[in-house]
Amino acid sequence: MQRVASWALLAVVAVLSVRPVDNLLSSRQMMNTSFNPLHLVNTYGAFGTVGRVRAEIVIEGTSDAELDLDTRWREYEFKAKPGDPKRAPPWISPYHYRLDWQIWFAAMSGPDRYPWVAFFLWKLLHGDAGALSLLATNPFPSAPPRYVRALLYKYRFAPPGSDATWERTLVGEWLPPVSADDARFVEILKAIGFDTSASSRPR
Repeated sequence: MQRVASWALLAVVAVLSVRPVDNLLSSRQMMNTSFNPLHLVNTYGAFGTVGRVRAEIVIEGTSDAELDLDTRWREYEFKAKPGDPKRAPPWISPYHYRLDWQIWFAAMSGPDRYPWVAFFLWKLLHGDAGALSLLATNPFPSAPPRYVRALLYKYRFAPPGSDATWERTLVGEWLPPVSADDARFVEILKAIGFDTSASSRPR
């Protein structure tokens, strides 16, 4: 009797799996969808497709006192997400880096939806050791930068044979240059609930 019940259940699951499998193979795949009223066999997934182009935020800083066309900007490198076009993606196991993951979502929207990125820049302006520990490089080891900014790029894989892993195209500023003594920047951070009074210890 148990064997009959097992085979019957297997048959039911197989029949109910036809539509989810068909959906899986479809070019218009639906995610997080139930295909029967009993909700026994469903589809789940964060992403139905993998795009060929991805938006990425690149954070830069400068020690220059004045901002002009000759300003020398230096790039902060993240531990995993695309940055330097010549750096290959790392192998990550058994987890991914949360900052790299979350800032990718921010790149698909704007600073008003992801205000924590502005506060992260504030931390970099103060050489905060905790914030810097989340990054792969600190281009300002001696003293924090005078200004930081966030640029938005479009990344795609470089063609085979290239000496780079990525090709990137500048879209524009995601967040314009800000400084630690920018009163408007401080007021914006305070208005959205971030504490700018806590002292940070430079690295």
